[in-house]
This record gives sequence, C-alpha cells and structure tokens, in this order.
Amino acid sequence: MTELTKSTASAGGANAPANDAKGEAEPAVARVTQWGEIRHRFLANKLAVVGLALVGLLFLVAIFAPLIAPADPYHQDLTNTLQAPGGSHWLGTDALGRDQFSRIIYGSRIAVIVGLASIFLACLIGVIVGSLAGYFGRATDSVLMRIADVFFAFPLLIGAIVIIIVMGRGVMPVIISLAVFSWPTVSRLLRSSILSVREADYVHAARALGASTSRIIVRHIIPNSIAAVMAYAAFNVGGAIVAEASLSFLGVGVSPETPEWGNMLAAAKDFMGVKDYLWTYPSIAIVLTVLGFVFVGDGLRDALDPKLR
Repeated sequence: MTELTKSTASAGGANAPANDAKGEAEPAVARVTQWGEIRHRFLANKLAVVGLALVGLLFLVAIFAPLIAPADPYHQDLTNTLQAPGGSHWLGTDALGRDQFSRIIYGSRIAVIVGLASIFLACLIGVIVGSLAGYFGRATDSVLMRIADVFFAFPLLIGAIVIIIVMGRGVMPVIISLAVFSWPTVSRLLRSSILSVREADYVHAARALGASTSRIIVRHIIPNSIAAVMAYAAFNVGGAIVAEASLSFLGVGVSPETPEWGNMLAAAKDFMGVKDYLWTYPSIAIVLTVLGFVFVGDGLRDALDPKLR
C-alpha cells in the first residue's frame, strides 16, 4: 500500500512539470471581432474580390484622369473625325474629332460622382425615415410609409426627367432626381429590420436605464439594422450609374458636350453598324463598372447576412 502510494506520487510528480510545460507552450487564442469575420468572409468570396478590384480601378481612373488621358476630352479636331482606333487615338475619334479614350476616362468621374452621391443622399433620407417609422410605429409608421408609397408610384426615369426639366440639366439635378426616387427602398429595408431589432433585450435594457430615444436609435437600433442598407447601397451604385447614363442618352442628363458615357452612346447611335467602336467601348465601361459594384454588393450581402455564417 505504501509502495503503491509512493509510486503514484512519483508518477504524478514526474508528469506535473510536463503538464506545466505543455500548458505554457499552448498558443494564445486569437480574438475574432465581428468586423474581422465580415472582412474574412468578404475576401473569401472570389467574385467580391474581383468586383472590389474593378471598383478600385474605376476610382483610380477617375482620380488620375488628367494623368491618364492622352488628350483633352473637349478638344475638337475636325480634320480627324470618325478615325478608327489606332495610332495616336487608341479608341478612335467621334464625329467632332474628339478622342474617345480620353472621353471614356473622364466619363468615369461623372459615373463615380453621380453614383456615389445619389446613393449616399438616398441612404441618408431613407435611414432617417426608416428609423422613425420602424422605431415609433403606429401613426408615424403609417404616415411615413404612405409618403414613401407616393414616390414608389413613379417610375425612376420618368420621375427623374420631371425633376430635371424643372431644375435644369447638370450633375446636381441628376443626383437629386435619382436620390428622390431611390430613398423609399432604403426606408423600407431599414424599417423591416428595425421592427425586429427594437424588441431586443438590449434595447429594453437601454430604455430601462433612461437612455433617450435618439441615443437608442443611433447607438443601438441603426448599427444592428444597417446591414441590408449597406448591401443595397453597394448594389445600387451601379444602378444609379446606368440610370444617369440613360438620362444622358435620352438628352435630359448632363450637358451633351460633357465627356460622359451616356452622351457618348447618344452620339454613336447614328453610326451603329458603320462605326461600331463609337458605342462598343463606352458600353464596355458601363458593363464593367456595374459588374464591379454588383459583385461587391453580393459579397457584402453574403458577409453581413447572419444566416450564412
């Protein structure tokens, strides 16, 4: 009995340092934050990374357009009109002798400004309206959602044309017109999320502790309901760019002399089947830009959706 006790003790003593050493050798557990997990899921999506690369390229082209463009996009050379791609004009010239490549490069600036600004303004209005409607509910919800329904009744392009006719052509009227008819979708997305979030325990706890309504909405409600709006914004920047190009193509967007993709397509419609390069390259620019934002939006949706984690 004594020998057994001694052997057990000696065995335990021999194993103790080994266990201590093993415990000391264990690596520290890395902390994983919510945004870190979202970033990891987003970067694991190959199409999202491709879209991010396309969007990043668009921003670089827009920022450094004066350094990239080989010619003045407004310069008219009537001795070199409708010149085929090649030589000093990589993508050819239009009916007024303007360099197509330079106009496409500068057109990226209009696309970025209108796309981002219109969606930002739409999200700003939609977040405010959706937050008030979802949090307060009842009469406030009914009134605000009926106002949203009025804007839903107007087709985007038709409503935008009406506003531009009243305000006049230009970049700012296009931004405002697109935002005015885009915010109802944002408000409804946020409202539906808030209707479920507002009954969460942490919201009741904040209310019980005496937090003001504005603090509850800003610090608790919106941050936990904004995921759908972020994905919508990324998706619809591309949609806003297409809408802006459509307005210019119809002759109610930015001024016709402005280097903009819709204006280039409008100028090329009389030469389809004859000088196809006039509409092919602006169309490719629009398609690649829209695909980039769609891929980014799709990646954000998958990364932010808790059901897919």
